[in-house]
Amino acid sequence: MISALMQFEFLRNAVYTGLLIGFLAPLLGVFVVVRRLSLIADALSHVTLAGIAASLLMEKRLGLFTGLSPIYFGMAFSVTGALFIEKLRGVYKHYQELAIPIILSSGIGLGVIFISLADGFNTDLFNFLFGSVSAVTRVDFWTIFVIAIAVVATIVLFYKEFFVLSFDEEHAKVSGVNARIFHLIFIIMVALVIAASMRIVGILLVSSLMTLPVAASMRLSRGFKQTIFLSVLFGEIAVIGGLATSFYLDLAPGGTIVIISVLILIITILWNKVRRGK
Repeated sequence: MISALMQFEFLRNAVYTGLLIGFLAPLLGVFVVVRRLSLIADALSHVTLAGIAASLLMEKRLGLFTGLSPIYFGMAFSVTGALFIEKLRGVYKHYQELAIPIILSSGIGLGVIFISLADGFNTDLFNFLFGSVSAVTRVDFWTIFVIAIAVVATIVLFYKEFFVLSFDEEHAKVSGVNARIFHLIFIIMVALVIAASMRIVGILLVSSLMTLPVAASMRLSRGFKQTIFLSVLFGEIAVIGGLATSFYLDLAPGGTIVIISVLILIITILWNKVRRGK
C-alpha cells in the first residue's frame, strides 16, 4: 500500500481526506452525543443526498454546473437543513426531537423525487451513497482541509461556550452565553462535516463515524476532554484500518470503516466489563 500511495494521487487524496474526516467527525460527534442529537447526522446526510441528486439532475437534464463537484450542492442543502432543524426546535419547544425526523423525511422525499425525475443516475450517486476511494479528488481534499481549519479554530476559540451549552443550556443562558448563535454555529459545522465526509464514508454511513467512536470512548474515558481524545483516536484507527483493509481485500471503504468502528466499540465494552469484574 505504501508503494501505491507514492504512485497514485487519488489514493493519497483518499488517505489525507480520510485522516481529516477521522478527526473531524468524532470531534463534533462528542458534542452531538452529549446533546442527545445523535440522529441529526442521519437527517443531514439524507438532506445532503437530496442536494447531490439535485446537482446531478441539473447537470444531466439542463447541462448546468457541468464539472462542478456535487459536494457543493450537498453542502448547501445540508446547511439549509441544519438551519431548518434549528428553526423547528424553536417551534416545537417541548418536543424539540421532532425537528430531526421532519427534516430527515423531507430529505429522503426530495432525494427520491430528484432521482425519479432524472430516470436514475450512473455510478456517481452510488459512490456518494456508500463512499469511494477512487472518487476523492484534490479539490475534495482542499475543501475538507479548509472546513477542518474552520471547525478546529471555532471549537478552540469557543470551547467553554460549547461545553456549557452541551451540558446545561439554562446555566449557559444565565451566564450570558448567546445560546441561539452558538447552536447555529455548531449545527452549521456539523452540516459541513457531514457533507464533506460523504466521499470516503458515504452519505448513508457518515453518521456511524460521528457516533460509534464516541460511544466506544465513553466506555473508557473519565472526563470530557479524555472522551474527545479517545473519540478522535478511535476515529483515526477506524479510518486508517478501513482504508488499508479495503485496499488489500478490495472492499468498500465506507462499510469497512464502519465495521472496524463497530469492532472497536465491542472491544471497549468487553474490556470495560472485564475491568469491572476484576
